Amino acid sequence: MFRKYIITYLPFLLLVAACASIGRPDGGPYDEEPPIFISSTPEAFATGVDNGKIVLQFDENIKLDNAFEKVVVSPPQLEMPEIKYSGKRITVQLFDSLKPNTTYSIDFNDAVVDNNEGNPLENFAFVFSTADNVDILAVSGTVVDASNLEPIKGIMVGAYAAGSDTLFTTKPFERLSRTDSRGRFTIKGLAPGAYNIYALSDANQNYIFDQKSEKIAFLGRSVEPFATPAMRSDTIWRDSTTIDSIMLVPYTRFQPDDLVLRAFNEEFHSQYLLKSQRKEHNSFTLFFADSNDSVPKVEGLNFNAEDAFIIEPSAKNDTITYWLKDTTIYYMDTLRLAVTYNVLDSAMQVVACTDTLALSPKRSRAKVLEEEQRMYEDAKKRFLKQARRRSDYDEDNPPIYVPPTKEIKIKAKRTSDVNVPYLFSFDEPLLSIDTSYIHVLKVVNDSTKVEIPFAFRSVDGDHRTYAIYAEWRPEESYKVQIDSAAFHSLYGGTSKRYDETLKFRSLDEYAVLRLSIQGAGTGAIVQLLDKSDNVVAKEKTKQDKCTFYFVKPGKYFLRLLKDDNGNGVWDTGDYAKGIQPEKVYYYPHSLDLRALFEYDQDDWDLSLPFDKQKPLEVTKQKPDKERKKRNRNATRNFK
Repeated sequence: MFRKYIITYLPFLLLVAACASIGRPDGGPYDEEPPIFISSTPEAFATGVDNGKIVLQFDENIKLDNAFEKVVVSPPQLEMPEIKYSGKRITVQLFDSLKPNTTYSIDFNDAVVDNNEGNPLENFAFVFSTADNVDILAVSGTVVDASNLEPIKGIMVGAYAAGSDTLFTTKPFERLSRTDSRGRFTIKGLAPGAYNIYALSDANQNYIFDQKSEKIAFLGRSVEPFATPAMRSDTIWRDSTTIDSIMLVPYTRFQPDDLVLRAFNEEFHSQYLLKSQRKEHNSFTLFFADSNDSVPKVEGLNFNAEDAFIIEPSAKNDTITYWLKDTTIYYMDTLRLAVTYNVLDSAMQVVACTDTLALSPKRSRAKVLEEEQRMYEDAKKRFLKQARRRSDYDEDNPPIYVPPTKEIKIKAKRTSDVNVPYLFSFDEPLLSIDTSYIHVLKVVNDSTKVEIPFAFRSVDGDHRTYAIYAEWRPEESYKVQIDSAAFHSLYGGTSKRYDETLKFRSLDEYAVLRLSIQGAGTGAIVQLLDKSDNVVAKEKTKQDKCTFYFVKPGKYFLRLLKDDNGNGVWDTGDYAKGIQPEKVYYYPHSLDLRALFEYDQDDWDLSLPFDKQKPLEVTKQKPDKERKKRNRNATRNFK
């Protein structure tokens, strides 16, 4: 009746469309039904097809939503198919020659929607075959990032008939799928037999793993698809809030449907020098595109570079600062040097690469001296002006102005947590440290202070940051006193006196978290995470157990790294060597920790599938909102 109503008034509606936007007549029902597939050329599941042009017909005007991302043709096409829609029709033109004895599937997912309301035709796929039968088996699963269990959206997942591990690097996929926003995939059109399954972020769109920069995953075992009869429940709603009935509906279940692929990038150093920088005369910095196992070799072309620097590399050797030790060198306006570092050539072999640089600061040495002289003269004038105001000033014997010693400033990072070190940093490298000038005193009362032992050490990976370690106690106060001249810098700077009072939190302000993790063993790294998935604290397990003390109240999450080689970091995989990345686990729930409480958590199940572990609260790749029937008609009255 509704369709007849539309046809009757179609000329009137078209006239309105020419003048203004279309509106639904008051009281008319919403269209909540998806398009219906009614016919095609060739027919669905046709066999013996020898033409790559497919025309699909629907019962209403349709459009394609994000077809480039959602529509997947399998077997994959080396020449991009042409997919067009017009009115009630979709036309697909495959330009690759059709392969003999092959089942083809064009998986639209939910890309087909009606033109007006955008109701999607869910899980729509068109299948045909060039053989005399159609292969209908399928496998499905999820792809997650191996380092953090994030679902990966839009990555290709493909299959090869089992038998050779070299196909992934030499031949395009035989069957293909692409993950949705939940990381889910389904590879359709499989014949009976064993298959190897892979994931690939295909940078050059050739369906082959041939670039080290491409993210990949491999299952490491073959799978054999099969089908079984099964039942599922189908809920019938009376209105938007009331269930009318629940029916059991028979369907064919294609298995395995719970595969999990852990994707990773292999260790690959696409190394090159990004830029070089010399802000001031006394140092320069080299910035590289990737990490490296060693620092580059620097050869001076207009100076002697032997023992010329204090070298300050970052943790991954991708940013390296060179502090010049010799004033005759850093007074030079232009440093010419050759920088030699390791790169991978086209054959993936390590070779040496040399860049020649000429580094100059923005200000010349003459300009710097001119500014320093002007500052000296200005300071001298101020000194003499103040001296003339004194009653004992002698014009014939004026006081001599002595410039102040260059000061190096102490930048301290205060702490009120007993498990956090007290950090100091400096703007330039230190030449000497006299720890006898450093004093840590416990404040017993306002008038009594007792000196306590401490350790003063540099911080790993940060060459100008140091830490004071002492036996800080909760709810106690301490004074840190550093006498003047405790620190001397490479460039003649001297520190001034420094005083700081530290007050540490009471135990009543902390929580304690004890974990018992079956299967964790000894040496696994457990990380306490905040709601942004950032590491707040970490501990190593010992015989399946670890404890976090002095935890501030709040909501936390947990991640565990199986540090198989004991190097303290997560290690990626290597496809050629058959090495999977080290395993990462998430505790599947959040923890709300309150002050004064001690928590014993013993329900962490490491056997939970990887795609079922990470809590949605800390998952950055959220699933797309499902477009369901809106059921808006249930709340409207029609006359």
